[in-house]
Parts: sequence; C-alpha cells; structure tokens
Amino acid sequence: MKKIQSGLITLLAVMLLFSCNPKNHETDSPTGFTLSESDLPDYEKNIDHKGLLTALDDRHDESIRTGEHIYNNICFNCHGNPDQVGSIPTAFKFWEDQFKVGNDPYSIYQTLTRGYGSMPPQVNLTPVEKYDIINYLRETFIQKENPDQYFEIDSTYLASLPAGTTTGPAPKEFKPWAEMDYGNFLINTYELVGLNPAPRERSTGPAPLKDENLAKANFAYKGIAVRLDQGPGGVAAGKAWMMFDHDLMRVAGAWTGDGFIDWEAILFNGKHNISPRTAGDLHFQNPVVPAWANLTTGTFDDPRFTARDKRKFGPLPREWTHFKGLYQFKDRVILSYTVGTAKILETFGLETVENQPVFTRTLNISPSDKSLKMRVAPSGTSVVLVGEGATLKEQGGFTVMEMAPSKPIKIKLLLGKPGMKGLQQYTKTSSPPEDLDPLIKGGPARYPQKLTSEVSEGTQEGPFQVDIMNPPFDSPWKNQFRLSGLDFFKDPNKGVICSTDGDVWLVEGFTKNSGKLTWQRIASGLFQPLGIKVVNEEIFVTCRDQLIKLHDFNGDRETDFYESFNNDHQVTDHFHEFAMGLQTDKEGNFYYAKSARHAREALVPQHGTLIKVSKDGQKTEIIATGFRAANGVCLNPDGTFIVTDQEGHWNPMNRVNWVKKGGFYGNMFGFNSPADSTEKGMELPLVWVDRERDQSPSEMLWVDSKKWGALDGKLLNLSYGYGKVFVVPFEKIGEQVQGGVFELPVPRFSTGVMRGRFNPGDGQLYLCGLSAWGSTQPQLGGLYRIRKVDQPMVIPVGIKATSQGIELNFTDELNAKSVADTAHYTVKTWDLLRSRKYGSKHYNEQTLTVTKATLGKDKKSILLDIPQIKPTWGMEIQYQVKDYRGKDVVGLVQNTIHQLGEGRE
Repeated sequence: MKKIQSGLITLLAVMLLFSCNPKNHETDSPTGFTLSESDLPDYEKNIDHKGLLTALDDRHDESIRTGEHIYNNICFNCHGNPDQVGSIPTAFKFWEDQFKVGNDPYSIYQTLTRGYGSMPPQVNLTPVEKYDIINYLRETFIQKENPDQYFEIDSTYLASLPAGTTTGPAPKEFKPWAEMDYGNFLINTYELVGLNPAPRERSTGPAPLKDENLAKANFAYKGIAVRLDQGPGGVAAGKAWMMFDHDLMRVAGAWTGDGFIDWEAILFNGKHNISPRTAGDLHFQNPVVPAWANLTTGTFDDPRFTARDKRKFGPLPREWTHFKGLYQFKDRVILSYTVGTAKILETFGLETVENQPVFTRTLNISPSDKSLKMRVAPSGTSVVLVGEGATLKEQGGFTVMEMAPSKPIKIKLLLGKPGMKGLQQYTKTSSPPEDLDPLIKGGPARYPQKLTSEVSEGTQEGPFQVDIMNPPFDSPWKNQFRLSGLDFFKDPNKGVICSTDGDVWLVEGFTKNSGKLTWQRIASGLFQPLGIKVVNEEIFVTCRDQLIKLHDFNGDRETDFYESFNNDHQVTDHFHEFAMGLQTDKEGNFYYAKSARHAREALVPQHGTLIKVSKDGQKTEIIATGFRAANGVCLNPDGTFIVTDQEGHWNPMNRVNWVKKGGFYGNMFGFNSPADSTEKGMELPLVWVDRERDQSPSEMLWVDSKKWGALDGKLLNLSYGYGKVFVVPFEKIGEQVQGGVFELPVPRFSTGVMRGRFNPGDGQLYLCGLSAWGSTQPQLGGLYRIRKVDQPMVIPVGIKATSQGIELNFTDELNAKSVADTAHYTVKTWDLLRSRKYGSKHYNEQTLTVTKATLGKDKKSILLDIPQIKPTWGMEIQYQVKDYRGKDVVGLVQNTIHQLGEGRE
C-alpha cells in the first residue's frame, strides 16, 4: 500500500461537518467555506476530478485500504464507528446522520479541501488521498449503513465536474512530530516495553470508561528520555537511550533500536487515550517503585498517594528524595537531585564491550549523614561498579548499591543485558568516574542560530488591525511552532514564547517595528509547555510534569539549568490532563489549571483543579475543583479567578467560570465530587458559551491599555476552538456573576488562540496560538498582534438582566431613532441538559418579544423591555441599529441569566 501523508493527524481532534452544495461546481462556493479559492494551491484549480473518481474502479482495494488507514489515524478518534462512540460524541456519524447540504463526492472533496463550519481544511491531504477517504466512507459506512445518504455516480454527474489535467502531488509520508529535533532529551510520559509487546488495553463504552489494568505496566509518568549515541537530529534520531523517572528518582530502563518511540500520543500523531511506548530492544528496566531506600526506614516501600486503580502517583516526599532539575552541557544531560542530605549529580553514557552496548551511570554524591542504598537493576542484569566508596550486593531480587556515610563519592555503574560477557574485565580499561562539576556551569550554545520572520501589518477597516507575526517555520530543527504561551520582559521589545512541542523562544522586535522578528531557541525538550511567565526578569514555564525555572549561566541566553521549581504535579498516563496557563499574584504566588481525564473518573486529587504554588515553590494548594478541560487561568482585580472549561461530559456547553476558593465547578467525574449532581451542587458559570459562538474557550485576560479606549479595564475571552477574541460584558447580582460574550470585529485567526498579553511598551494585544487537539483552524501555530486604531468601536461592554428586560451598554453613542424600532432586535432563549453524556442540545427554544426599546440617557445604552424574561441557560440577543454617525451596527450577544435584578424605575 502506498504511504499515507499523515501530518495533519495533530490537527483533527474536531467535529467533521460535511456541509456543502452538491449542485454548485462554480468557483464562487457557498458561504461558509474556511478557505477561499485564492487560498488554495494552484494545482487545486486544475484537478481532474472525473479521472480521480473513475480511477477508483481500477485501484479499488488499494483505495479502500488507504482510506481506512486515513480514517483510523485521523478521523476515528472523534467520530468512532457504529460499534464505538468517538471522543466527541456529537461528531458527524456517517452511518446514520444526514448530510446537511451535499453528499456527492465532489461536495465532500470541497469540504475536505476548503473547510466548512467546524471542519478545518485538510491542507496536507493530497487529492488522491481525499478521494480515497471519500471512497472508504461511501462504501464502508454510507452505502451499507446509511443508504438514503448514498449518492449514485453516473455519467451525467461525472460530466458536470470541473475539468482538469492533473491529479495533484503524489502522496508521501509526513510525520513532523518524528522529524523534529527536540534536543538530546525529551520529557514525556512513556511506557517502557521490549520487542513484540502485548497489545495495549483500551477501554470502550459509555462514560465513564472503566480503568484498565495497568498495575504491571512500566510507565515513567515523568520520564526524561536521554539520547546516548552521537549524531545530529536530537533524541528522535538516536539509536540508544536511557529513561529517568523524576517522580521516583529511578532509571526506568534503557533501550536501543532504529526508532525512538512509537509516537502514539495526542500531541504527536493525534491519538487519544494513549501514551507513547519505547521502540526497540529493552536491555533492562526497573519497576515503578522508589529507586533509593527511605533513609528513615531503610525500605523501598512506596508511601505516595494510591489511586482507585491501585497505582501510585506523584513525587516522593521531599525529605526522602527530591528532583532539583537538569543541566545541559553540549549534548550531555546532568541530573540533579537529593537523597536525604546528600546532593547527587548523575549523567548517562554509552560504551561498548565486544560490540554490545553498555549503559553507564556516573554519579557524584556529596557526603550523607546516613547510609544510602539504591536499587540498580533487577537481579540477572549485568552490573559492575567503577570507583570507590560503594559496593554492590544482591537483595530482594535486585542488584543494590550501598554507600556508608562518608566523604564525597564518585562512581560509575556499567549495565548490560543479562549474561553479557567481558563486562568485569572491561572495568580495567573503562574510564574512571567523571567529575561532573565542570559540566554544570554553562556550556556552548546548542542552538546558536538566530532566526528571523516577517511581520505582515494589517490594513483592515474598522477599529482594529491585525498584524500576522508568523514564526520561522523553516527552522533547521523542523520545529512545529505550536505556540502555547507568551510574556514580555521589562524591555517590551523582548519576549518569551513557549510551544507545546517543548521549546522556549526568546523573541525580539515587538515594539521597534522593523518589520522583522528575531527568534532564538533558548530551551527544548520540555513536557508540553502550556504557560509561561516572566517574574523579575526570570522565566517560569508550566509543564505537565513540573513548574520549571530557566537559568542561563554564561550570558548566551540559552538555558544551562532547567530548575524544577515545583514538581508536586500528580501525573498519570492519561492524555488529557494538561497543565494550562501561568499567572502570578501580587505576593508572587503562581497559578495554573490542571485538566481532568476525558470520559473517565479522576484518579488523583489534582485532576480538574485550579492550583496555587507558593512564591518559593515549596508548597502546592488546590484552590478549586470540578473542571473538565480548564484552559488557563485569569486573575481578577478582586483576588478571585476566571477559569474556562470545555463542553463535554457533565458540561452541556462551554463554561466561563468566575472562580472562588473552594468552589466546585460541575465535573462529576472529578476527584471526590459532591453527592449532589444538580445545579445546586455546583457553582454556576458566568456564561454557558454556545458551540455556535465558540467550540473551545481558552484563557481570559483583562484589557490593560489606555490605547484600547473604552475597552480598557474590560474582560476578554480568547477562542481556541474558532480562533476568535470575545469581549465579556458581565454583572454581579449578590454573589453570582453573570454575563455573555461578544465577538470582536477582527478576522478569524488561522490557529486556535491560546494565550494573550498586553505589551506595556506599545499598549497592544499580542496573541499566540496552535492547532493540536480540537481547533477548527488549519495552521499549526501562529503569533499575532491586535492594534486598536482611532476608529469608533460600538461594542457592547456591559449587560444587565432585570425583571423588566435587558440593558446593553456600548462603547460609543447610538442613534436614538434606530434604537427605538423594536423590529431591530431578536431575542432567543434555550435550556440545556447537564448530564454524564457529552454536551447537550438546545431544549425549550423560544423567541421572546421585545415590546419597547429605549436609548439611555448616556446615549450609549439600549434598554429592551422583554415581558417574558426569566433566568435562562442561554440567551441570544441580535440587534441591527445605527451609531451616532448613522452607520449600521449589527451584532450578537450570547449570554446566560441566573438571576434577575430589580427593574428600572
């Protein structure tokens, strides 16, 4: 079978919506396509659609196999099949749903090519591949299971298709996640397996999915994979590796082979409900238990939190052992941790005995006030010791290294497969244990190149202009640039940006307006960074396994020490538990949000929580619970927080939550959720954001710029799902905050928008974004600037719900005559059903009558009398009025009402 171009797998955790016009083969396609004709590659304008369709008869079996491969690797996660519901249960079901507009092959091809509604354009699929997946869907699902939706192809239809002379570029294999140079280490959750591993156990069925029996699996939940052999390309291009687990301070194992891992993970090849496995020959491995004996008891008993499935998670107690971080020197990785009072530096290496690999561990250990004991490897593994001050013995099925309280120790362990010959003799010629101190003071830059990218200034009409500041996608390290956080230094021309692929970039050129940005890669190999913050000119990064502080010792700006500022994170193997965002309060405490498991009950207390880390990094505290997929955190002026959440199980729609300490926010699959699953048992959101407005809200922020005029001090919500920015008008009645969202009049971004910061130098809003797990947008990553220009906005920034009706407050004055016409308003309401099922449709939809509309005394307020008004899950207010200049003002506010205030006098 031909190779499949599968680079877009990471783009497609979305709901496919095949909606286009089967009768329209003109160049001007129906409204709703994401890409216009001018956005498409030139070859798309000359495709022989008739030839591609008729060729399917000759290559029928190959086409079906190829289409099946694409479906299983790209579409199945979200759509599932007739026997198994996909991860997004509302996604289109080809075997039973009705196509909204078009079901013929060319219409589906147009949707794949250009995107429509929630369906992003499939920019990496070739025309041949697109027709292969269409062929597979038609024959496998539609014709057999959904025959009413099957379109018969005949000569008349083929003759109606656009004529062309090419079939487009040939398919090729494309795996950007496996081709990227991550540096010589990559932190992730890994499962260590040997050759010919057993198939993975994966639960299916209705939510909550049952826990698999993974007690015997060797997961390094906070695994630091280190490449040992020499050569370019980083860890992904290696042939030999060791894995260090910084929860347990153990070497989890060592392996060799032609492939690093199988890349099965949501942020690699897009797979849900899975963690990557090692690929190749596993030479030795250690179980998921502490490597160093408890200095008080002398045992290896594991005292950590025990989850419902009997596994243990989180780091060992600090007084026992604690991970301090890792140093980078050229391609060397030096780990730093403590055991009791002993400070340890450790590095790994690779040597050879009779053409067989020998894995080395070099340890520099400071004096300890107590004896130390470490499990090296299971009995039978070939292990020898080089150096003085330690001894090896067999104990409890392991080779154990013991060290008496003494002066500093430098030793080297040599490890090989069981039965390796010549290892003891080799100790006479192997180099002595290395002094690691010279390697922790900073080394030469590993990424000396400074890359540049162009700034494309926007010239849009209206109050906002958008500048595109795309990263240098042609980097020598093949970075994907899925940007996930940004912040600025005191010099506002400089900033730092992290990507979820593990990088941190120093970027310059924000405010000097030279038309270019300079990018320097200053850190790499981190575990899914999704938040970054500059505090007193020091860089902190939220990773899934720890909060990291970056140190540059020699002034080249590149990170020499990745300090584990706080690693209290409880990490499991589940793909969904992202650590999102990073903010600090006035006292210097840090805050981030941790997502829960998707379609499963929580295993650890941190699942689905807002988390506080003390200023010194020594203490972690859970502030609020009950979140499902909390994408970042916003600190409010009154000391409370805002955390968004995503539609899903127990979330009938997206939520914007005004969070107070100790609050529970609705996810009954959380850890120790309250017994009351009704709305009374949870804190209510500021607004239920309908999926028509946004598929996935991300982080919120307060406008902090006088240049933004009447929006200064107002609240913004960023859209990961649709690449938008919203203003959030709200009010507070008693203790309840309620309000809505209004989309800013700016073009939809080509990525989902994750994070935003106002630059104190130019007063404008900078945004970064990515497409990885559910955005409808086609571009992997992007950087943007929104500039407020001197034009009226006429944007609703305030909302009040009273027993009399709705009051909307605008940034600019309005025309009284146009406001007074009640025909200019449409108000709809609906209810939602909150349950363990995924999401909710609208119930009890109603259109409310506006009996009177009045312009307020400030000439910026619209007062709508709505006799039928009452609390409602969802409300949509559409208006079409004129501003003080006589220009049309058309808009839509979508809001929620929990309580009605007092009516106007």
